[in-house]
Amino acid sequence: MLEIKGIYKTFNPGTVNEKRALNGVDLTMEDGDFITVIGGNGAGKSTLMNAIAGTWPVDEGTIVIDGTDVTRLPEHKRAAFIGRVFQDPMMGTAATMGIEENLALAKRRGKRRTLMPGIKKAEREEYRALLQTLGLGLETRLTSKVGLLSGGQRQALTLLMATMQQPKLLLLDEHTAALDPKTAAKVLEATDRIISQDHLTTLMITHNMRDAIAHGNRLIMMHEGRIILDVSGEDKQKLTVEDLMHEFEKLSGEAFASDKALLG
Repeated sequence: MLEIKGIYKTFNPGTVNEKRALNGVDLTMEDGDFITVIGGNGAGKSTLMNAIAGTWPVDEGTIVIDGTDVTRLPEHKRAAFIGRVFQDPMMGTAATMGIEENLALAKRRGKRRTLMPGIKKAEREEYRALLQTLGLGLETRLTSKVGLLSGGQRQALTLLMATMQQPKLLLLDEHTAALDPKTAAKVLEATDRIISQDHLTTLMITHNMRDAIAHGNRLIMMHEGRIILDVSGEDKQKLTVEDLMHEFEKLSGEAFASDKALLG
């Protein structure tokens, strides 16, 4: 479903601020893979995700999604393949529009627009049923402005919007990092359920080692723009935080320095 070959990305090349963010990354994802991505600050996690989404072009290498080479496609054209949820709950929704209006926008994404009026009754019932699965009481607030929702409610709504069209690839960029632990757990629970029922191929960056171990069927660790560890199946299920720290130190030659990732 995703094939990345030898991608490089350097910011501010030829200046004192030059930073090589991706250093020859290779990654293949099979249909239905759910990969969690862990790594310290500046490891290249978000740069990898932005490269896949087309937020900025890569310097070298190729990116293929479901057999289509998207390496040179602009971000808005890659949106036909990709669903994405950002770290900031304010992104991904229209704050001044109602919940049902945001869902309607997501449902119509990539389809031809017509002059037909508003949201039909059957569509509204579909949205109500979808929202009910979140367990956040949003099904009774269809006309509420999204800007009035809490961060967790808004992030859960964004997750629904990103997955309504069952994208070829779902990108989750630390999508629970800005939430309190209880709300984060609820959003992660909804994430697991949606990915499982729709068999979505998913790449999830997380700042939390425990979450990286607990979710998905595969885990990769990044360091200095490279993938230094790729674990799946039973090996992943047996992992502990201590194992990950040991592997990081062995492979990188330095201690893992992110307290946020360790303490979660």
